[in-house]
Amino acid sequence: MAKVRTAFFCKNCGAESAKWLGKCPACGEWNTYVEEVIEKSSATGVPKMAGDQPRQKPQIKNLTEVTVLTSFRIRTGDGELDRVLGGGIVPGSLILVGGQPGIGKSTLLLQFALKQKRKILYVSGEESEEQIKLRADRVGIQNDQCFVYTETNVATILHEAARLQPEVMIIDSIQTITTPYIDSTSGSISQVRECAGELQRFAKESNIPVIIIGHITKEGGIAGPKLLEHIVDVVLQFEGDQHYAYRIIRTLKNRFGSTDEIGIYAMDMQGLREVSNPSELLISPNADNLSGSTIAASLEGLRPLLIETQALVSPSVYGTAQRSATGFDLRRLSMLLAVLEKRCGLPFGQHDVFLNIAGGIRVSDPAIDLAVVSALISSIENIPVARNICFAGEVGLSGEIRPASRVEQRIAEAARLGFTTIYIPEFKSEMVKLNQSKTEIKTLSKIDDLLREIFA
Repeated sequence: MAKVRTAFFCKNCGAESAKWLGKCPACGEWNTYVEEVIEKSSATGVPKMAGDQPRQKPQIKNLTEVTVLTSFRIRTGDGELDRVLGGGIVPGSLILVGGQPGIGKSTLLLQFALKQKRKILYVSGEESEEQIKLRADRVGIQNDQCFVYTETNVATILHEAARLQPEVMIIDSIQTITTPYIDSTSGSISQVRECAGELQRFAKESNIPVIIIGHITKEGGIAGPKLLEHIVDVVLQFEGDQHYAYRIIRTLKNRFGSTDEIGIYAMDMQGLREVSNPSELLISPNADNLSGSTIAASLEGLRPLLIETQALVSPSVYGTAQRSATGFDLRRLSMLLAVLEKRCGLPFGQHDVFLNIAGGIRVSDPAIDLAVVSALISSIENIPVARNICFAGEVGLSGEIRPASRVEQRIAEAARLGFTTIYIPEFKSEMVKLNQSKTEIKTLSKIDDLLREIFA
């Protein structure tokens, strides 16, 4: 009979301890140890099942003798997904897709499976075959190469995958998959760690890429041990507000490409639709000139985006001024307000300030500072900014306008969308190539120049 023992695991990093500890010695977090029952089998490994490929022993090789096959990638048929993956799926890779419940993770990967002309195995531990079929009918794509398997035992899943030999396998989700050699509930730290390890071994040995769907915690991190994110090759974060139709997929980790790319989707009745031109959707179609609204030439990865920043500044009636920001870092907003009050003498300390990035998108590009500052000044002075003007530049603590990266791409995107004027830092003007468009380029060196140029 197998020996049963109890162990404690850290929910943050997966460290194991024989007793409960208040502070994890590995990651330093407090109150993260939970107790789990583990069954130690007398077998030294997972028993071999019929249809499994024999495991080859690794051999020592000189680095110059190793051949790398980087030219072949599996195209997903989704331009946004290919963008964040770095051009497609690398064979033998392990990909983790995380996101909030109901955000569209299963729909995204089911659409990928239905668009493929190659054999895809979709393993679901959460939904029945009928539920998956209903979603496929709603998407409206038919594919006789997409196979569905509803199972939660990882040994059985790998046995059937070895028999079917798909070109891509999808697991929905890692929190529902269990291994029979650990006597703990599904979704526990030990179950997630062991199942992810078995899936990684299968992907590397069979050269079949495996895509894993993972839930997130209320803090926004991937549920399970932090070790899960270290095991996988790619980590994609699927995010968005359920009150908006837009969904954004970001690359948090990519061993085969850049981590600066994002993909944008719109959710409709037929599933997720690619948004090839997000700038037109993130800018309000209202043609009226209203104070507190400006356009920023932002950059997410290598993709230029023109987004609308909205500011509302009103006198504070409760004594303590309020500060609120949606889609923008609140601490950076406080810094910009301090710069405006110190360098320009504007009384923001006596006013409530509310800032919103239209469309429900969250930006971290520092070059959006100039548009935020313009929106704040426009609101407090009640002077509207023309809708054919956009901004790109970072604001420093001394009030100087600092250079923005890839300013040529920002100018080209502004010209493509019909903007007649763009304000950029003066330091960057020498690096801008000859402007072939009709967009006028104006340079600024300090915030004082912005006040004289627009709000005089």
